[in-house]
Amino acid sequence: MNINYFMKQAILQAKKALQNNEVPVGGLIVDNISKNILVSGYNQMNRLSNPINHCEISLIFEACNKLNSKYLCDTTLFISLEPCIMCSAAISESHISKVYFGAYHEKNEGLEKYLISFKKSKIFLPEVYGGFYEQESLSLLREFFKNKRK
Repeated sequence: MNINYFMKQAILQAKKALQNNEVPVGGLIVDNISKNILVSGYNQMNRLSNPINHCEISLIFEACNKLNSKYLCDTTLFISLEPCIMCSAAISESHISKVYFGAYHEKNEGLEKYLISFKKSKIFLPEVYGGFYEQESLSLLREFFKNKRK
């Protein structure tokens, strides 16, 4: 699987989020067998006035609808920011097999921190890899919040 290509696509989605006044988090879900992108998108919390419309939640919802399945086995999530606890639980529940993320979640503890408690609970765990295009992801986030705090 071409990790760099898919992470660059996630960054492009994050840039779209920034252009649409959303927290710049973008991502996609890829089928591990065909290597095709199933769905792509970005945060839509502001547009939809809903705090749970994180990119990961929307992607999972769309991919489950597209595949007509509650499980996303044999898929990989590429996301520009480490998933939060809410999204981590959704990733686990949907059985996404791998997660690649860009920036580590500086403000809240993210997916890597919660893997320890997931292991203790015998909850489904994806393979997790972080730090891909981290500086690009952080740069977009800093730009967004800098403009908000003027």
